[in-house]
Amino acid sequence: MNTSAKITGVILAGGLARRMNHQDKGLVCYKNRPLVSYAIAALAPLVDETLINANRHHEQYQAFGLRVVADQTANFDGPLAGILTAMMNTDADVLLIVPCDAPLMTSEHLQKLLTTRAELNADVAVAFDGERLHPVFLAIHSRLQASLQDYLASGERKVHAWLALQYTVQVDFSDAPDIFTNVNTLAELSALEVH
Repeated sequence: MNTSAKITGVILAGGLARRMNHQDKGLVCYKNRPLVSYAIAALAPLVDETLINANRHHEQYQAFGLRVVADQTANFDGPLAGILTAMMNTDADVLLIVPCDAPLMTSEHLQKLLTTRAELNADVAVAFDGERLHPVFLAIHSRLQASLQDYLASGERKVHAWLALQYTVQVDFSDAPDIFTNVNTLAELSALEVH
């Protein structure tokens, strides 16, 4: 296994958060900390640098001391557009992708994505909870940039469909499905706060 691969962490915070009354999810607080800070902390021990993909509130995100990169278009084209933007802004071999709104994810879990991808020399490792894929938790090789660019240029946006075109391996997290709990509404945030 090549342990010298350069790794960039990517936090996806580029959505419109329609179900969150259009509040920027990464900046909403969970247990007195912005949600994005949990992703930053989980990535920090594993990566050479972390980028935040955000399409609004750049100044607030820059306050975390990280580079903030916006999508190539202003269309809010979804996670793949954010991943492509990150690929275009790093020379890393591997990108470790997480959403901005999953505060229960840890470095240990993310390491499993990196290790599985590297051991199998796969294009992508994607998280699987025993029942379904979580396609915004990825370890992805930068060699896929051209493929992703072509896919988006063709008008496609579906993450699952693009992953199916690559050598993608599933990483089993069925022993800890709760780590994928994410916050889409203020009610979900309140429910999570109680735990």
